[in-house]
Amino acid sequence: MTYFWIKTFHLVFVIAWMAAVFYLPRILVNIAECGDQPAVRQQLELMGRRLYRFGHTMFGLAFAFGLVLWLYFHIAGAWLHLKLVLVAVLLAYYVSAGRMLKASARGRVLPSGRWLRWFNEIPLLLLIAIVYLVIAKPF
Repeated sequence: MTYFWIKTFHLVFVIAWMAAVFYLPRILVNIAECGDQPAVRQQLELMGRRLYRFGHTMFGLAFAFGLVLWLYFHIAGAWLHLKLVLVAVLLAYYVSAGRMLKASARGRVLPSGRWLRWFNEIPLLLLIAIVYLVIAKPF
């Protein structure tokens, strides 16, 4: 495969992962606000579990193609180190959202819907910084 195909697949899987990163906290908001509706809660938790697995798969594929870009095509620079740190923070965020989902399924109370809405904004800020680093390569 050529560089452009590898980069294309990396970007496609990053986009798919980011969809999961953005949507999982919204499912948590809906779970927190569904009240005393066990059928709705169960359906949302099922959707969340499936989305969480999907997101991990997409992350793994994005990571694999990114690794090829780094090692085979020698993509490097100080900007890349910061980007990888931010991606690690984003992965930790995603894992923490998944833990909240699992805790909810075990009957633990989630934070308020308002708190979860603010929590939902964190990945957008990280994504903006990551995209800037990739495009501008400022250092």
